Amino acid sequence: MSGRNKILGAIGVAIIGVVAFLYTATRESGPEFIDPADQNLVMLGQSIYVTHCAVCHGESLQGQENWRQRLPNGRLPAPPHDPTGHTWHHSDAMLVDMVRNGLVPGRTAPPGYESDMPAYRSILVDEDIVAVLAYIKSTWPPEVLHAQKQTTLRQQ
Repeated sequence: MSGRNKILGAIGVAIIGVVAFLYTATRESGPEFIDPADQNLVMLGQSIYVTHCAVCHGESLQGQENWRQRLPNGRLPAPPHDPTGHTWHHSDAMLVDMVRNGLVPGRTAPPGYESDMPAYRSILVDEDIVAVLAYIKSTWPPEVLHAQKQTTLRQQ
């Protein structure tokens, strides 16, 4: 390898390193695994859930009726957050993003997807969102909680 190629290779490696650093430094970081074992966090989350989430997702986390069938406007009803839904299929970082920013096509929803899920970033601070998710997760059976934890840890 010539001296020129070595220099170009070193420059290429340096550029890749800078890009990787900038990506890591600028992306929104999500929480590590949100553990529902903290009962104070769960109680706070339940209160916030009742105030802000239950109107659509149900008092018992059951979601809206026929949540898999599109409404006349083409949108889907609010899904359940109990084990019959798909909340537990997502990482904690993705769930926080969904609550904070609503469903964003191409990021937390398929491209072109329209949803009635509002963004709560101007209503709830991240600690409140984490508390709501801790409450939701506290209702899941151990095997569902374990599967969701594995998804969260794989996507960090």
